[in-house]
Amino acid sequence: MGTPSDRVPLAERVEELLADGVPLTIVAAGDPVLRRGTEPYDGQLEPALLARFVEALRVTMRAAPGVGLAAPQVGVPLRIAVIEDPAPVPEEVALARGRVPQPFRVLVNPAYEPVGGTRAAFFEGCLSVPGWQAVVARHAEVRLTGQDEHGRALDEVFSGWPARIVQHETDHLDGVLYLDRAEPRSLSSNLAMAERWAQPTPEEAARALGFELP
Repeated sequence: MGTPSDRVPLAERVEELLADGVPLTIVAAGDPVLRRGTEPYDGQLEPALLARFVEALRVTMRAAPGVGLAAPQVGVPLRIAVIEDPAPVPEEVALARGRVPQPFRVLVNPAYEPVGGTRAAFFEGCLSVPGWQAVVARHAEVRLTGQDEHGRALDEVFSGWPARIVQHETDHLDGVLYLDRAEPRSLSSNLAMAERWAQPTPEEAARALGFELP
């Protein structure tokens, strides 16, 4: 049986969140909302409220800071996420990881499928798992489908780091955390990352920590 808050209509829950101001509070791993999956968006929020919620997600993502944020991460089990990546990294890192700037985007009811069989493994973190990173092997290229916040169809191929971002955020909407897909032996604190594993690729970490890369 759910708690009373579980039964509050989504629009009312969003109004309550927004009334507390932004940035919104990001929920941490262990909160059931991150594991339940989400409702497809089908007009549960009227257009003005949807616009306010999307803006709150943007402000919260930037304040964190992060490159993506899914609605469940602020306690709303709705199939909406936002992404944005200015890619402020050295050229060597950008080239190794395929990291290129991504403008602010809203993903509504997104789903992805792999394009080809190539996988790429890099350290990855999550705003809902603060203080830790781990190596995750993901599809190097994916086709993302869904809509934007205005209901326009989205059908686009992402590669490199942008492909990683959309996979990470879409996974959130299915109740999946990056740790579910991570190499357990790679789990590292942010301090260890800064001191030991800041290289563009995780090859050195794989040798030292004893895990395999694809």
